[in-house]
Amino acid sequence: MAHHFSNQALGCFLLFSLVVPSLSTFFHDHFHGRFPIFKPIEPITFPKVGDVPPAEVHENNCNTTFANERLENAYVALQAWKKAIYSDPFNTTGNWVGYDVCSYNGLFCAPALDDPTLSVVAGIDLNNADIAGHLPKELSLLKDIALFHINSNRFCGIVPQSLENLAHVFEFDISNNHFVGGFPSVVLTWPSLKYLDIRYNKFVGALPPQLFEKDLDAIFLNNNHFTSIIPETLGKSKASVVNFANNKFSGCIPKSIGNMVNLNEIVFMGNRLGSCFPQELGLLQNVTVLDVSSNGLVGTLPNMSGLKNVEVIDIAHNKLSGYVSNTICQLPMLKNFTFSDNYFNAEAQSCIPSSNSLVCFDDSNNCLSGRNNQKTSMQCLPVLTRSADCNKHHGGGNGNSHVPSTPKPTPSPKDISRSSAPVPSPPVTFQSPLASVHSPPPPVHSPPPPVHSPTPPPNHSLP
Repeated sequence: MAHHFSNQALGCFLLFSLVVPSLSTFFHDHFHGRFPIFKPIEPITFPKVGDVPPAEVHENNCNTTFANERLENAYVALQAWKKAIYSDPFNTTGNWVGYDVCSYNGLFCAPALDDPTLSVVAGIDLNNADIAGHLPKELSLLKDIALFHINSNRFCGIVPQSLENLAHVFEFDISNNHFVGGFPSVVLTWPSLKYLDIRYNKFVGALPPQLFEKDLDAIFLNNNHFTSIIPETLGKSKASVVNFANNKFSGCIPKSIGNMVNLNEIVFMGNRLGSCFPQELGLLQNVTVLDVSSNGLVGTLPNMSGLKNVEVIDIAHNKLSGYVSNTICQLPMLKNFTFSDNYFNAEAQSCIPSSNSLVCFDDSNNCLSGRNNQKTSMQCLPVLTRSADCNKHHGGGNGNSHVPSTPKPTPSPKDISRSSAPVPSPPVTFQSPLASVHSPPPPVHSPPPPVHSPTPPPNHSLP
């Protein structure tokens, strides 16, 4: 079978030839999926790449008998993929030879979902292998794949639209690579998809509204270059974890967010969101982590007394003002509340940081009278004397037209030392269609890749 070294692969080769990250061995008997530490990826520029044409049928001309036609198709797909790989420093694909595809590194076979008498390639786990290359169109022949994990490699180019044939994909993790182009819309065609992780790539443009209409449990979009608004369809999502962090989203937080009854963790950190907090945030009774820090939100805080299970609230680095009330600071499960770097000019006594408090508060760099580490009056007055315009930003968010102010009691002048410590978010468990396959998600607060890459922990792979 002749190999055609595509322009896409050639472009990737020229761009990645100097990237040499480090990593350790992986693959153990059972997949418990400890999320890997991301290694740093050098900035690169990709050539503009078109879509990959639909997959074609390839015939095997060797006089070899496969156990079934699906394993033969898998052999064709994997050989094409091996040829699309131009750097494999740890020789992970070194044993991708011969016709026993079930023995290939990173490949896992299981009985077919529609015919248990057939053994098929059901999972791929090449996490942390430092492989460089692209995804060829022939991967569409892997029609029985349920898990596709290739995070923390150097794959580049686009995600081929020809992969729409992969109807059994349940977990799709291509995070921490060099993929480009718009949102990989092919994932919208997969009826079984539950876990989507495309963070730490170079995807651009807008999100398709249909994304939040799919029955997904986890959506990780952070650390890309997405722009435009967050679609109002967000409220239709059944996901328990959604991460928008560190993109370029603008507009408002959609008011429909109040309909996300399954939501456990939501992160908007590090975008360009504006307008006011939607009052509907107070309806998220099951949320444990709420992070809207480092945006451009204005106005006062909504009533959050309905957040009975919230543990972490981070609203730092916005332009919020007004009063921080007991209804937030005395939430029953609260452990960490960061409202620093805003323009709040009053806070309840229970919100003042104290070494005796069970909750870590941070109220620094606001406009609070009698507190240390606050903004100057010259910084505060221009904001506090001007009414917040909640209609300034338009789009899918449709922010509040009016946010009423809460009466402002006299704040305590007593200076109390601050104590702040991060609280880890609880894990989320995902049920896979493959026996004994579990893929826990990465942490919601995604740290950037370290400058000096430590040796990643071992990954436990599928049996």
